Amino acid sequence: MTDPHEEGARNLLVNCAKANAGEKLLLICEDHTLGWYDREIANIIDGCARNLGLSVARLNVGAPDNEKSAKLTDTMSAYDLSIFLSRIGDQDRFSVKNAPSRTVMSYARDLRQLSSAYGCTHHQALVRLKSAVDTLLLSSSSLRITCPLGTNMEGRITHQKSHEPTDVSVERFPLGVAQPVLCNNFSGRVALTRFLTPTGSSVYQPTTLSIPSIVYAEVEKGQIVNFNGNEDTVTKVHKHYDHIAKLFGLDGSIVHSFHAGIHPGASYQHSALDDPDRWSNNVFTNPRFLHFHTCGAYAPGEICWMVLNPTINIDGDNLWEHGKLMAERFQKTRTCLDEWPGLISLFKNPSNEIGI
Repeated sequence: MTDPHEEGARNLLVNCAKANAGEKLLLICEDHTLGWYDREIANIIDGCARNLGLSVARLNVGAPDNEKSAKLTDTMSAYDLSIFLSRIGDQDRFSVKNAPSRTVMSYARDLRQLSSAYGCTHHQALVRLKSAVDTLLLSSSSLRITCPLGTNMEGRITHQKSHEPTDVSVERFPLGVAQPVLCNNFSGRVALTRFLTPTGSSVYQPTTLSIPSIVYAEVEKGQIVNFNGNEDTVTKVHKHYDHIAKLFGLDGSIVHSFHAGIHPGASYQHSALDDPDRWSNNVFTNPRFLHFHTCGAYAPGEICWMVLNPTINIDGDNLWEHGKLMAERFQKTRTCLDEWPGLISLFKNPSNEIGI
């Protein structure tokens, strides 16, 4: 019987990274004392890679900053494959392909995630599922997003090319979100609650803003035109946006795009209150969350809106329904379930550990 840690590591190395015997692997490992990655996950992946016939080296790094490291890029260029067990790998995930070697960003941050359905569901099953969901979203003529707290955003899809895995510089593991959908033709309102959080693109302080009562962001064709709610909270929201927009020279009014989680195995065992940044950047791949990329004319922007239990209606039918991806309802996604039976078990046994 396969050890679940080994199964998750092989899924990462073989099914995602396409590792081959004789290749050189670099593991880029974030300091475990920062609280994002445990120290054991690198040991498991290292051991599995060596058993597969790879030579392995490690590079220890600290927290992300806003300077691109030429030294890191040069180091990576000496290897066939680099795997980020570090948030640094997340900073360029939407850029054009420019990595000096095959590169994977791991969102499996500890052994529990690696050995669970989150890390062990076959990577290519999720690649196939993402492709089907992307096709459904991008080929729809109209789309509406609602949530129990009053989110109501509606618009038509802007023509955009469906992304292939090679279109981004860093492969993501586990694969957990659909392609971002552009918001330039969307209007309505989004219920903001709990926290505004960073997207992982850049580093700034304060990282998050608490929202103790609902604030409604009013949006017209992808532009924030107003925030409504408690006066003190709205003032803090404006100041947060103004600060970050000025810091990076951005248009803070832009709502660039959104996407929702597609991986029901995604979980978060801690309280969101402990570290809202870590919470949102772990749980966003769960279908119970949709998030908007705001503050900047690019994905992922700099400020994230987390929407709990979204319903996404495409052309009159719900593709997400109260936080559940309705994969069995549409022919394209139903075909994925037939091709990859492991997805059926995944959707029948979703994680309910989401930190709130």
